[in-house]
Amino acid sequence: QVLLVESGGGLVQAGGSLRLSCAASGSRFTIATMGWYRQAPGKQRELVADSTNSGSTSIADSVKGRFTISRDDAKNMVYLQMNSLDVEDTAVYYCNAQGSYTRARVPFVSWGRGTQVTVSS
Repeated sequence: QVLLVESGGGLVQAGGSLRLSCAASGSRFTIATMGWYRQAPGKQRELVADSTNSGSTSIADSVKGRFTISRDDAKNMVYLQMNSLDVEDTAVYYCNAQGSYTRARVPFVSWGRGTQVTVSS
C-alpha cells in the first residue's frame, strides 16, 4: 500500500502563511496525480489543488492567487504553499495520491490522515 503523511499544519494568524508537505512511501508504485483536499467544520470535503505527472495543475477558485501546489517527483512529495490565509481557510487538509501498483498493474487512490490548519482573526 501507499502511505501518505502530511505535515506543516498549525495555527496561524490571518494574513500569514503555511507550507504543507506530503510524503508518499511504499514500494512498487507509480503516482500519476497528487493533490490536496480540505474539509472545514460543517462542510463537505473539497479539492484545493492537484498536480499531474504531465505538469497540469488545478486549483480551487477560493484559493486561487493565494495557494500554490508543487511536486518533487524524485522524492514522491507534494507541497501546498498557503499565503494570505483567511479564517475561512481553517480546515483539515488531506493529501491525496492516485497512481498504480507496478507489479500488480492496478490503480490505487490513497489518502493521508490529514493535518489541521487553523487561521485566527
